[in-house]
Amino acid sequence: MTPPVALTIAGSDSGGGAGIQADLATFCAFDVHGASAITALTAQNTVGVSAVHVPPIEFLDAQLDAVLADLPVAAVKTGMLATETIVRLVARRAAAGELPNLVVDPVLVAATGARLLDPGAESAYLEAVFPHAVVVTPNVIEASVLCGAPLRTVADLREAARTLAQHGPGWVVVKGGHLADDDAVDVVYETASGALSEVRAPRVKGLNNHGSGCTFASGIAAMLARGAGVPEAIEAAKEHVTRGLRASGDWRLGSGHGPVSHLSSDARAPAARS
Repeated sequence: MTPPVALTIAGSDSGGGAGIQADLATFCAFDVHGASAITALTAQNTVGVSAVHVPPIEFLDAQLDAVLADLPVAAVKTGMLATETIVRLVARRAAAGELPNLVVDPVLVAATGARLLDPGAESAYLEAVFPHAVVVTPNVIEASVLCGAPLRTVADLREAARTLAQHGPGWVVVKGGHLADDDAVDVVYETASGALSEVRAPRVKGLNNHGSGCTFASGIAAMLARGAGVPEAIEAAKEHVTRGLRASGDWRLGSGHGPVSHLSSDARAPAARS
């Protein structure tokens, strides 16, 4: 059977843990064909980001033209957009109806603390991209930046989700992986109904968590491409990330934050199994 197609618009991680590399591996785990449009090239490893190169915006436009003109893209995930110009390009494409089932992971900083977005681009996310997103998936740090206040508790995540929903996305998922709770708690808010819920999983301790946010967002996009509803997509993506964290728990790749596993059968998406 011909697989559905999902498109990732994101940066390349030379260490293979996050970005385009994690997105395409996740699409594969969900039996979805992955296409890509690369926004930036990074020189990075498990320790940090040492350099970023952003190709001309015209080349990103050309990548999008090529993919969208030929492939039946059913869902789109964005990651590192790098500059305000790129953020607004994505917003323009989304406003034109070219980016179906848009899942926005507003990547602002790497887990190592390196900034991955122009400082002035946060407002462009909120005013230009969020209104066209089916789901947005900021983590605690990103939601803190976007809301202009620190988030320290699950109650803070709930309030942040309500605040970000005012900018127009269909659903907001504020990821609580950076909190100190025993469980990894994500707060889910449906804008239309005002329904608030939580998705929980036992916290998997360890350093091998690089790319977990990319994997979560691309898992949602993959499920949407397969025709799933948003709640089902969020649950499946959460389970997939948890499996990946467990599978890579004992890995010794690099001296910093190693990658989430996309290799073991234990990390494959349950929805993708025959």
